[in-house]
Amino acid sequence: MKDAVEPTVMQTLEATPVFVHAGPFANIAHGNSSVVADQIGLKLVGPDGFVITEAGFGADIGLEKFMNIKCRASGLKPDAAVIVATVRALKMHGGGPPVVAGTPLPHAYLTPDVELVTKGCSNLVRHIENTSKYGVPVLVAINAFATDSPEELEAVRKASLEAGATAAVVTRHHALGGAGAVELAEAVVKACSGPKPDFKFLYDVDLPIKDKIKAIACGTYGAADVSYSPEAEAAIERFTAMGFDKLPICMAKTQYSFSHDATLKGAPSGFTLPIRDVRASVGAGFLYPLVGNMMTMPGLPTRPCFYDIDIEPDTGRIVGLS
Repeated sequence: MKDAVEPTVMQTLEATPVFVHAGPFANIAHGNSSVVADQIGLKLVGPDGFVITEAGFGADIGLEKFMNIKCRASGLKPDAAVIVATVRALKMHGGGPPVVAGTPLPHAYLTPDVELVTKGCSNLVRHIENTSKYGVPVLVAINAFATDSPEELEAVRKASLEAGATAAVVTRHHALGGAGAVELAEAVVKACSGPKPDFKFLYDVDLPIKDKIKAIACGTYGAADVSYSPEAEAAIERFTAMGFDKLPICMAKTQYSFSHDATLKGAPSGFTLPIRDVRASVGAGFLYPLVGNMMTMPGLPTRPCFYDIDIEPDTGRIVGLS
C-alpha cells in the first residue's frame, strides 16, 4: 500500500486525464473513487471545470454509499447524478432469461422486444427515485448498442422522463468515442448550470444503528422490514456500547437485486431484509452489515498471500510479491 496511496494518472483513448484510485466493489465496500482523487481533479479543472466520479453498480449500493459515506466524509456535494442504463440490462429485469458468462447471449437480448424492455424499466425508475431523494438533478445515459432498436431506446427514454429524470439521452460512445456522448455532456452542463441542489443525506448519522439500516432497507431497497440474527443483535449492542453507533452504514449486499435475493429482478418490494451480522471498519469510518449470505472476501484461500508481503523499513523495498 506504500505506493497505492498515490492516485494513478491514466488517460482515455482521446487523452482525457483519468485518476484510478480506490473504488473497490460497491457490493462489499463503498465502491467509489478516493476523495483524494476527486480533490486533485477539482483543483486541476478549476472553478468552471467538471469532474466525473464513478459510484459503482446502482443507486442502491454505490450511489447510496457515495452520498451517505463519501460526501459526508469529504464535505463535497455533487451537482448532478448520471445513471447509466442499457436495453439489455433492463430486459433482464423485465423477466429475460439468465445470462451465463462464457455462453452466447440468449436470443431475447439480441432481438427487439419493447414490451420486455418496458417491463424492466421498473428497475430504472426505482434507481431514479432513489437518486432524486438526495436533492440532485438526475440524468439517464442510455448506452446504445447495435442490437437495440429505436423503439426500445425510446421506451427507456420515455420511462426515464416520466419517472422524473431531468434528461434522458441516448449515448453512442461505445461505438463513436467522445463524439457519441456530446449530447449527454451538454445535458449535464445544463443540469449543473441551474441553482445549487438542495443536497440532503438519507439518514442522520447520529441515529441508532438499526434506524440507519432501516432507512437504507426501506428507503432505498424497498423492504418492508429488517430482521436480525442473534449475532447481528449482539454486534449492534457491542458497537453501541463502544461508541461506534455514530458511524455511517456500508451495507454488504448483492448487486444483482434491490433485495438480498439475487434472483429477484425488477423493483421488488415488501420483503424482509435479513441482516446476518454487523462488523466494524472503524479506521475507514463505517459499520458494515452483512445482508443475507453475502461474502465480504470471496475466493481467497485459507491463508491469503498478503500474509507474506511486507516492506523493508530501511530500503522501502516491497518483498513477498513473487
